[in-house]
Amino acid sequence: MNTQEMLRVLDSIARDRNIDREALITDLEIAMVSAARKHFNSLDAEEFTCKVDRLSGEMEMFRHGEPLQMRPADFGRIAAQTFKQVMIQRFREDERNSLYEEFSGRVGEIVIGQVHRYEGGALVVMIDRAEAFMPRSEQIPGEVFAPGDRVRCLILDVRDVGNQVKIVLSRSHPDFIKKLFEVEVPEVAERIIEIKAMAREAGHRTKIAVSSIDSKVDAVGACVGVRGSRIKNIVDELNGEKIDIVRWNESSQILIQNALKPAIVSEISLCFELGRGTVVVQEDQLSLAIGKRGQNVRLAARLTGWDIDILTPDEFNKGLEIMADTLSQIEGVTEEMLDKLAALGVVSVFDVEEVGVDTLVNEAMIEEPLAEQMVAAASAKAKIVAEQQEREKAEAEQRKRAEEEAARRLMAGDLPADADADLRAAAILGAGSLEMPTDPKRFDSLSGGADARAEAILSGAEPVADWKDDAEDGAPGQADAGYDPDEAADAPAPSDTDEAEGREIVENAVNEEMRRGASGG
Repeated sequence: MNTQEMLRVLDSIARDRNIDREALITDLEIAMVSAARKHFNSLDAEEFTCKVDRLSGEMEMFRHGEPLQMRPADFGRIAAQTFKQVMIQRFREDERNSLYEEFSGRVGEIVIGQVHRYEGGALVVMIDRAEAFMPRSEQIPGEVFAPGDRVRCLILDVRDVGNQVKIVLSRSHPDFIKKLFEVEVPEVAERIIEIKAMAREAGHRTKIAVSSIDSKVDAVGACVGVRGSRIKNIVDELNGEKIDIVRWNESSQILIQNALKPAIVSEISLCFELGRGTVVVQEDQLSLAIGKRGQNVRLAARLTGWDIDILTPDEFNKGLEIMADTLSQIEGVTEEMLDKLAALGVVSVFDVEEVGVDTLVNEAMIEEPLAEQMVAAASAKAKIVAEQQEREKAEAEQRKRAEEEAARRLMAGDLPADADADLRAAAILGAGSLEMPTDPKRFDSLSGGADARAEAILSGAEPVADWKDDAEDGAPGQADAGYDPDEAADAPAPSDTDEAEGREIVENAVNEEMRRGASGG
């Protein structure tokens, strides 16, 4: 290989590997010195020097500053092998440094790569000329990619580990959604709309709070787009993950109210000392506020930075009443003090115990001896209330298990005839969620009045779920064929006597069924 070919090879490597040409020539000089030392078995690191002309590629070797009257080709096979090893090692170091410098400046950037393989649960992705990986913890649960698929992800971190550069990717990080909004919503990229807070459970749901510095730009509307076009692109990229966009507000009360949507909030009480917000919602809004497995309130708490307790009006008022009754028994406690506590967001004996004496003294302006008595009384009452709540919870769980077992035994036909009437009724309702009996004899068609209908439910001829729905809706027969809403509207409302007779008919039918089961009929 002549000098010009050598320079062309170095230029090609520099372009392909994004390595500085000068660094490659320096590597070449160092490798030549190593080869000369190997040939002459020299231990002196400064005995040999090499100089390569950057334009012509001519190479000169020096020994103790004097030109070496020997060509590199005369060094022999062992020296040539040393030259090769040093060059490969130096090239790899240069390439690693180049990768680190390039990608460390791209942390937080969205890139598109090609899936290569799965390795121990981690997804290996090729980005440009680098091999990156996405740990299982940074993947969206449920997502699976095939080799060759194109994937959009966030460069989360770049690490220089030993002899390689590790590029960490993510699709589950909250910043990934933030960058997607910058791509899809120009106002976000231009900082007209600011993403103030975000909470995410990857693969399930994300809440994002936005505000606009321009009064003419609606932050929520701009993020959603015309007919949801902008948000749809983001949701599609996330494979259907739900995204709630709420309006940011400096008021914590309004922010919490926005964060809990679609639930409608009736009242919010904030306790700054505890960092807790007590939210009151109506019974029909309770499930919406809490969300599936508590997801909605959990994300709202992370979005707002407040611990959020969801209560119904009855629960909220009960907590206030218990606190008022407990503290009012202490001499010196006035209504004004109780009002101050409520204004501070202290709405239960648990809160009084948790805020402690200092808060009552400094914030509520209560004298220290009296504050100590109040905290002591609240602590004692809190233990009693907690024990009572635990008992009620255990009883409710035990009752639920008994009803489920009664429903199964009812379906099997071995529920005792002397079972509690309420338990038998719960068993009938609960049986609607169980598999219906397959015995053909229990599916004989029956017709007639309420007596026959109850018999049909017990025998399995009529689906219990329909009867359950009818009972809950308060409109018997809606699930039946031929139901006319207009006729039902004109029909007189059932009286208490009719309801009592209906209950008696059902219970008689249950007892009759139990007797037939006991006699083998």
